[in-house]
Amino acid sequence: MSTGSQSAPAAPQDDRYTGQAPRTGAAARPRPPRRRWPWWVELPVMVVVGLLVALLVKTCLFQVFTIPSGSMENTLRIGDRVAVNKAVSLFGWKPKPGEPVVFKDPGGWLPPGQAPDSGLTSGVLGDALSFVGLLPPKGDNYLVKRVIATGGQTVQCSGSTLRVDGRPVVEPYLHAGDDSCAGLDFGPVTVPSGYVWVEGDHRSDSSDSRYHQEGPGGGAVPVANVVGPVSAVVWPLGHADWFGWSGN
Repeated sequence: MSTGSQSAPAAPQDDRYTGQAPRTGAAARPRPPRRRWPWWVELPVMVVVGLLVALLVKTCLFQVFTIPSGSMENTLRIGDRVAVNKAVSLFGWKPKPGEPVVFKDPGGWLPPGQAPDSGLTSGVLGDALSFVGLLPPKGDNYLVKRVIATGGQTVQCSGSTLRVDGRPVVEPYLHAGDDSCAGLDFGPVTVPSGYVWVEGDHRSDSSDSRYHQEGPGGGAVPVANVVGPVSAVVWPLGHADWFGWSGN
């Protein structure tokens, strides 16, 4: 039995200046560096992910359209880019009087190719951007008007007064110099169930429900053709505006 003194094993030295506990065992091993893809792999992946996100937004949330004419001035001007809210249908939204909406041409309202085009919207790139909703859709004609009456309501215009269900409608959004009838008297017309009666804010420069009473729906537009309400003007920035959604 040895009487000599044995030195105690040294305690592990702590990192007293860093506040970190001593590292032992597996934790002491350095982590392998994170492997990164080359830029020529990462870039296409980022583009594809971005396009998928944009497509999801277009399909479920918002879609961008360009105003092709002055029929909604001065609320909406030629060349304005507007965001249409498609998500509201998930909350039971239905078009209601007073809302500006975008809808697909129910037939014969627009001559083919009327919507303006530019170099950016032509070719393969333009087709791709239109498909994901970053540019206005191509191939189909879309219009924007204001809902005046919905299914079951009666609309009539005489003199300078617009009436819905016999009650005068106050229209503060009308283009300066226009009245509600703009020289065209009609009605009374009962809007069919599942349809909406639409007119432009620039009443004297709008080919709307008033001028298509000989067509399907008696001039009214099927609700199924309505993409959604105009929520905002997103371009140009000098005319940006937010309309929101008041619900039903």
